[in-house]
Amino acid sequence: MLPFLRVIRDKRGYETTYLMHSYREGSRQRSRILYVFRTPGGVRVGRESLEPDTQRQIESYHPGIAFDWKAVFANRQVIDPAPEPRRPRRQRQPEEESAAAPSAPAAPEPPEARPAIPSALQGATPDEQMAFLTHWYPVVRDRIPVRMADPARREALGALAERLNPAAWTDANEIAEGLVRAAEALDRLSRVLSRRRRRRRPSPPPAGPPPDGPPPTET
Repeated sequence: MLPFLRVIRDKRGYETTYLMHSYREGSRQRSRILYVFRTPGGVRVGRESLEPDTQRQIESYHPGIAFDWKAVFANRQVIDPAPEPRRPRRQRQPEEESAAAPSAPAAPEPPEARPAIPSALQGATPDEQMAFLTHWYPVVRDRIPVRMADPARREALGALAERLNPAAWTDANEIAEGLVRAAEALDRLSRVLSRRRRRRRPSPPPAGPPPDGPPPTET
């Protein structure tokens, strides 16, 4: 089968381009990643994901695959993030509007809770697991400086979070090894970032010297 392009967009606007190739192994059909490129969406400057030089390099690495680049670009798959469902807004009845008390100001709504970091990879295939990591890698990376005040702790967790980035995995061996390391790192990061912060109790005021003046006398 001819190679094909799959572009996955996350909620931050980043696009990860995968050049995939499907092949048969016995009676099963499998797919592998030939090339990965990640960039912000809508970029007008800088190099393209598949320039002519890059195409020639890919062809030299995979001489047994026939590349029809016009068909590859014409049939690319674009996967956008699923929109978050919104609750339908209930219309207020006239009697409810008249009964509403305008005197007391409404209390501010609490900030939206951040989603919990999952502890395990999701997806039945390596492609689905890499798409899962593409979504959660920037979320975990941005969560670390919010939760960790200690610079040394932030640096250690940041290095651990880099194991979740699948952009540098180029062949089947790197993908297999990267998914194993990412699963271990995700489990550790989930346990650390999901802990509730402990509120520090205010310390009691220090005992001061007794007040000036003579002690009271009995009458």
